[in-house]
Amino acid sequence: MTKTTGKRTTSTKRVFLFLQGPHGPFFSELAQRLTETGAKCWRVAFNAGDGTRWRDRSTLLEFKDQISDWPQQMSRWMAQTGTTDVALYGDVRQHHAQAVQIAKDAGLTIHVFEEGYLRPYWATYERGGSNGNSKLMQISIEQMRNALSRTANVPALPPDRWGDLRMHMVHGALYHWHVLFRNQRFPHYRPHRDQTVAEEFRLHVLRLLRRPRHMIERWITTRRIRIGGRPYHVVLLQLEHDASFRAFSEFGSQTEFVDLVIDGFAKGAPPHHRLVFKAHPLEDGRVPLEQTILEAAKRHNIMSRVHFVRGGKLAYLLQSARSAVTVNSTSAHQALWRGLPVRSFGVSVYDKPDLVSHQTLPDFFADPQPPDADAYAAYRQFLLETSQIPGGFYSAKGRSQLLRQVVDRMLTAQDPYDLRLKERETGAQQLRVVR
Repeated sequence: MTKTTGKRTTSTKRVFLFLQGPHGPFFSELAQRLTETGAKCWRVAFNAGDGTRWRDRSTLLEFKDQISDWPQQMSRWMAQTGTTDVALYGDVRQHHAQAVQIAKDAGLTIHVFEEGYLRPYWATYERGGSNGNSKLMQISIEQMRNALSRTANVPALPPDRWGDLRMHMVHGALYHWHVLFRNQRFPHYRPHRDQTVAEEFRLHVLRLLRRPRHMIERWITTRRIRIGGRPYHVVLLQLEHDASFRAFSEFGSQTEFVDLVIDGFAKGAPPHHRLVFKAHPLEDGRVPLEQTILEAAKRHNIMSRVHFVRGGKLAYLLQSARSAVTVNSTSAHQALWRGLPVRSFGVSVYDKPDLVSHQTLPDFFADPQPPDADAYAAYRQFLLETSQIPGGFYSAKGRSQLLRQVVDRMLTAQDPYDLRLKERETGAQQLRVVR
């Protein structure tokens, strides 16, 4: 029997079907908490890495067929298990996109997890879709402003580091080790990225081994930039295989984006300004970024004005930067929070009027237009009151923080955005009646 208490629905009838999650034990621990509420949890494994941390082997469903057979198998498992909810991490990889559509057609609740839009300290939890598929794409700043809680505390300042980076790398390496050496039961498995599993594993291990050297290199480069005394602009690079980069931008490669930015900088920036390319913290060398950047700078005769920083703390660079440029990286939030002008190119949840600039790149580098501080404050607060949950997926401490809140969010009947918008609308109607 289903019971509803206020906004939360608990039920022994709830059946959660978990697809692929973040590397590590987060989905397993989340399922354990949901089971404590009376729900039933199942997990689909597409490879040996997916099922390694799943505790209840009797509820592990192994998909061993061709990917073309996945939609039919997904529908069969939904019917066999009585699935009411589907949970997944990221919604654009092929089998996840297909699963979301099947679940929507069946009227199921879809729980989508992603890295925090306001990373590093928060994780993202949404219903139905994330990034370019998020409901945030249809909610205006004015709607967000009107929906805010008037008694909300001022949120904590964003930390100046990316988050659980070391444990993210460790869990990633372990995951790919299982796929590389224990995947015999999944003969048809193909990764959703271009690299083979062996190459993915090799890159994870190399990144861990090279980390001390890279720390020294970026400390030297960052210090040179910060004490150099010249104005500079930061380019927030993403992973070329990142889902948002591939699905929600027009760029086929990082090379195209780098060429565009350097061309705009050469044409528009004052000659004493500098351009700093900041690599993603998980950049693993599969793309020759530094070489690509230097070659493009050489073609435009601005090699002495261009720098490359490999990972590290973004806050150190943003503190003194003039602006930030990106395709659609969530790290742009750190620039917007600091009031820096941001020029983005892909589809993103922060691409709102009064937040990002739509100037041409030469005009942007010549005179970048800053965001509206009040508009960003409302936007950020709305996210903190809806989809951003304190914690992370990879460290034990981060998971503990996240699990403390996310189970109740998943059991709540309404979408977090719809709930907030409806609450404020209902409150406003009641106030009008009283008056």
